Amino acid sequence: MLTLEAKLYGKTEQFKALDEAIRTAQFIRNYCIRYWMDNAGVGQYDLSALTKDLAKQFAWCKKLNSSARQASAERAWASIKRFYDNCKKQIPGKKGFPRFKKNVRSVEYKVSGWKLSEDRKAITFKDRFKAGTFRLRGGYDLHLYSIEQIKRVRIVKRSDGYYAQLCIDAERKVKHDFTGKVTGIDLGLEHFYTDAQCNQINNPRYLRKSEKRLKRLQKRLSKKAKGGKNREKARQRLAKQHLRISRQRKDWLIKLASALVQSHDLIVYEDLQIKNLVKNHCLAKSINDASWGIFTNWVDYYAKIHGIVCVAVAPQYTSINCSNCGEEVRKTLSTRTHKCLCGLVLNRDRNAALNILAKCLEMLGIVLPNTVGRTEINAWGENNLYLIGETQLDKLIR
Repeated sequence: MLTLEAKLYGKTEQFKALDEAIRTAQFIRNYCIRYWMDNAGVGQYDLSALTKDLAKQFAWCKKLNSSARQASAERAWASIKRFYDNCKKQIPGKKGFPRFKKNVRSVEYKVSGWKLSEDRKAITFKDRFKAGTFRLRGGYDLHLYSIEQIKRVRIVKRSDGYYAQLCIDAERKVKHDFTGKVTGIDLGLEHFYTDAQCNQINNPRYLRKSEKRLKRLQKRLSKKAKGGKNREKARQRLAKQHLRISRQRKDWLIKLASALVQSHDLIVYEDLQIKNLVKNHCLAKSINDASWGIFTNWVDYYAKIHGIVCVAVAPQYTSINCSNCGEEVRKTLSTRTHKCLCGLVLNRDRNAALNILAKCLEMLGIVLPNTVGRTEINAWGENNLYLIGETQLDKLIR
């Protein structure tokens, strides 16, 4: 499934109609959550049938297209199902009980309620809110896909405007040039990551670099009278700055993940529990600014479309154990050099990257003599990349 995004251009009255559609979708989603809480044994089909009753009960709910009402009920059921799954898995801590939303910024249509123009440069929403036709501006050629392939259209409201996301039923595959290179990466804060070849990527720290401007905009916002137009303008300026930072970070992470996958045949990274790491209030802001989770998700995605192996291993003892002899060498966070009694002196992060790679190779049953400085498997190629069984790989690949 591909998601293509384009910005919507229209009149102010049209965007007000979209706001009404978004608020209606929020109401339906919250009503479904309340219905589930008040009635035992409610399932997905019960929530879908409830949307039809809501259209009869509230005239303004009937304005929203029936497919959009069902999509809102599906959102409610997704949060309920996630709660059920977490309870069955007995994950520690909170299980994610469904909450009511008060600031929803999107509404989703299925195969009805919208229509693309013949030149694919405009979209018309045909429900009773009468939002009308919007011009589309984006970097994708929608002529490459048929109308039948577009399964959903999502309207997303951001600080700089409204966007249409088209969910297309298509698979993306990229031909990969297999070279036999493998690597393990250790994620960090001083450097974003260090791989087994001691290549280090600097941490851009987009939030830290923009903190002065954010503080200035936040100070201006706090001085404006509540409910006034000047306060709304100040809020918009602050929101746009936050959006700019998030876009800078996301663009950098995507390009970095793509380059990493293109140059390797096996990538191993540590499966960090980021929710637990951010409980350290001294490092929480820096960890969130680094966005390791977004990076690893994009590495998984590019690995899938390139057809290579990407494995997440447990991070325990990767920084402590010696990559040469395996002995434990205790270090504080401020100690950046690994020194072992066996004589190995190595950068702390590279030592961890080598341990991460060794963990994966041990699970795969592959032995590399003299691991330090040797990170290639020449026997791997396009036809014989998967040297072990598919069943074992399925257990390892996340």
